[in-house]
Amino acid sequence: MFGRRTQLPAAPAARDPAPRPGRLPTPSAERLEAGRGERVERAFELVQDLLYERLDASAAAKLPRDELRRQLQELVAEIVGEHRLSLTSREQQELCERLVDDMVGLGPLEPLLRDETVTDIMVNGPEKVYVERRGKLQLTEVRFRDHQHLMNVAQRIVTRVGRRIDETSPICDARLADGSRVNIIIPPLAIDGCAISIRKFSRQRITLDTMVRQGNVSDALAKVLKIAAACRLNIVISGGTGSGKTTLLNALSQLIDPGERIITIEDAAELQLQQPHVVRLETRPPNLEGEGEITMRDLVRNALRMRPDRIICGEVRGAEALDMLQAMNTGHDGSMCTLHANSPREAIVRLENMVTMATATLPTRAIRTQIVGAVNLIIQVARMRDGIRRVTRVTEIVGMEGEVVTLQDLFSYEYQGEAPDGTLIGTFRAAPVRPKFVKRAAYYGLDRALMAAMTGAAS
Repeated sequence: MFGRRTQLPAAPAARDPAPRPGRLPTPSAERLEAGRGERVERAFELVQDLLYERLDASAAAKLPRDELRRQLQELVAEIVGEHRLSLTSREQQELCERLVDDMVGLGPLEPLLRDETVTDIMVNGPEKVYVERRGKLQLTEVRFRDHQHLMNVAQRIVTRVGRRIDETSPICDARLADGSRVNIIIPPLAIDGCAISIRKFSRQRITLDTMVRQGNVSDALAKVLKIAAACRLNIVISGGTGSGKTTLLNALSQLIDPGERIITIEDAAELQLQQPHVVRLETRPPNLEGEGEITMRDLVRNALRMRPDRIICGEVRGAEALDMLQAMNTGHDGSMCTLHANSPREAIVRLENMVTMATATLPTRAIRTQIVGAVNLIIQVARMRDGIRRVTRVTEIVGMEGEVVTLQDLFSYEYQGEAPDGTLIGTFRAAPVRPKFVKRAAYYGLDRALMAAMTGAAS
């Protein structure tokens, strides 16, 4: 992998500062750490330049990560010795890890991807990288060398999944090897430089029981959702961006019987179904000639020919809503999807609008009748101002009165105050009503459990 070595003059030795009379102040831990960071940063720039003169970068990128790290450690130690760089073994390892990240990973973003506390990464040009931790946005110290360095990382992301990003196609949805969802938009659309948004793939499998412990739902609400999924209700999860729709969808999907055949349809695959019989489908953008695009609607239509027991659509956002509703209406009970809306009523309006995108000839009453016949439950989720994502409403579609779809709230989150640490205090309160799907729950032998959960939460 390594080629001809180039001897460069050693870096000039640092001069000792002139002694001062009296006792010198002890440097703080923050100053020591800042000094160490600056020293490593300067060493990184020097070693990187020398390193690329001694190796074949294209051959190095093909090596397994562990083997590349081993060979780089030897070369870094050699360069450090030749140029008398004042680096500890720990700093050399840190420098070597950064070099590996830069050659085969995503450069400065790799430490953030490894950080379990980070859920979202947002790059706004080479000098502004934000993360979300515990529902709050924070500016990090992560920087790219320049715009080209950032573009190189963006190109590396999209080429790994067979997609492209350039001036003719400046927007791209992709995913990382671990399943994290990525959106990239570049100049001229992004004025201040390439913007990358990464929704990290959670390595921890979130269940409804986990969500109870985190305060996302109450115990009674979780029991009702478990019963709804076990009774094969058609469920729509509604909420804003980053509100936890996909997380809840994953949690509900774990209650599906392992013997069922499930088809998942997504723009960028991120669902984490654990069942053995799952077929995952993903859309495809058009090629350079503008041909070959496979849309969500194409995949939903094709899924109907694949003998599914359930169809799970990652996010409904267009004309595929009509085909999804028809699938729910034609024997594919237990199907689920997500969409962007701020309330259950607004979710119905959005479904109407998306069906109209597919066909403008259907009258409004026919569309609403289709929705009433297809969807049983709408679950509204939200990221609240304390950063915690909560199920704010669980609403049942009851029927129609004239031209209006009638709804019935089963649960709602009632805000009561704020704790000293800023966490919101509230109650997941059950409505004093009898769910419409109680008869369906009786078919599965779950009607008593359903009513016990509802009455227990309402009391």
